[in-house]
Amino acid sequence: MRTVDPAKHRARRQHIADAAAELFATKGFERTTTAEICRAAGMSAGNLFHYFANKRAIFLAVFEDEDSDKAELMAAAEVADDPLSALLEVIDLLAAPALEPLAPHLVMEAMVQAYRDPEIEEALSRANADEQRTVATLLARAAAAGQIDPGLDPDTTASWVTALIASLYTSAATDPAFEPAEQLPTLRLILTRYLRAEAR
Repeated sequence: MRTVDPAKHRARRQHIADAAAELFATKGFERTTTAEICRAAGMSAGNLFHYFANKRAIFLAVFEDEDSDKAELMAAAEVADDPLSALLEVIDLLAAPALEPLAPHLVMEAMVQAYRDPEIEEALSRANADEQRTVATLLARAAAAGQIDPGLDPDTTASWVTALIASLYTSAATDPAFEPAEQLPTLRLILTRYLRAEAR
């Protein structure tokens, strides 16, 4: 029996996911075929299915690999000494992929597929819930530390914070003139001024 090298296995999975990501972003999930993914990854169908059960599994892997790294950073942020600085770092972390050419289109495609596929919807909802929980935790800690308006409800405010971040992705995906890198400082300014406003 051949021994599987875990590092090589992960690297091959990542290679396939990276190759597929560009196809999913430009053609969409439905219009991308496994044959096209095989060509882009430079491997046979038999080899491809050694790493992934089907096309949906590849699509989910495109997001899951990124989420695993993000989860570690968010967990560390939740217990940081300065909750407001940590919150701003999390905002930058969640917004950063929007600056990449493919990410906004992939996010839009994931939203479309979430309406059609319960498994994709569950994965997307789980990731969104994790992000909102981290933002709400940091908002509550920052309010308790007197760093932001204590009158803001952490859960409601977290929903607005993540919605504003999501707008970077949707605008970048639908408006060719929209430049996320140019708009990110404005988003940061809007959020910091809102959060630091005096209690109403």
